[in-house]
Amino acid sequence: MATDDLTIVLADDQDLVRAGFRVILESEPGFRVVGEAADGAEAVDAVRMLRPDVVCLDVQMPNVDGLEAARRIAALPEPPAVLVLTTFDHDDALFQALEAGASGFLLKNASPERLIDAVRTVAAGDALLAPDVTRRVISRATAASGTPAAPDGAEAVVTAGLTERETDVLRLLARGLSNAEIATELWVGEATVKTHVSNVLQKLGLRDRIQAVVWAFEHGVAGTPA
Repeated sequence: MATDDLTIVLADDQDLVRAGFRVILESEPGFRVVGEAADGAEAVDAVRMLRPDVVCLDVQMPNVDGLEAARRIAALPEPPAVLVLTTFDHDDALFQALEAGASGFLLKNASPERLIDAVRTVAAGDALLAPDVTRRVISRATAASGTPAAPDGAEAVVTAGLTERETDVLRLLARGLSNAEIATELWVGEATVKTHVSNVLQKLGLRDRIQAVVWAFEHGVAGTPA
C-alpha cells in the first residue's frame, strides 16, 4: 500500500451506502478508505484518530448530524477537507454545510466519476459544488450583498488582469465544472487548469472556487449558470 495514498473517512448511518461509497472510492488508484462512522460523533472521533485527508459526511445522521460534525471537525488542528454528501437538495442544508466549514457539497445521486473527482478536488484544497446547486449559491450570495449582476464582464476582466484563457476557466467554474471537466472542455491538461484556477483566485483576491463563481456572476462574466 502506497504511503502517499489519499485517505478517506466515510460517515453515513446506512451500512449499504457506506459500502457502496467504499467500493467506488477504492476502485480509484491511490484512494484508500481508512475508517467508517455511523453518526457524526463517531466521524469526529475517527478524524481525530485516523487523520484522513478527506471526510465524507452525510447530513442526516443520528446523535450528531453531519452539519454539527463538520463544525467540530473544522475546529480541529489541521482538519481534513469535508465533503458533504446528501440526498436532500435543500438550500438550508447547503448553506449550513458551507458555513460549517465544508469544502464541497454533492448530492448522492451524482455519478461515481463525479464523486471520485469531488474527493480529489477537496483534497487538493479546492471548494466544489454540484452544478445543480451553483445557481442557488449565486442567488443567495448576490441577494445578501445587494449587488446586481453586471451586464458586461469585459471591463471587469481587463481590470482584474485575467488572460483570455483564465477568463474561459472562470466561466466554466461558474457553470460548476470540475478541473477534470474544464480540462476536457478546453483540451488542456488538468495540471494546466489547476494553475489557471490558482491564478484566477490570486488575481481576484478570492479564497476558493465558490467565491470565484459569485464574482463571475456579480461582474457579468459567467452569464446564467446551467
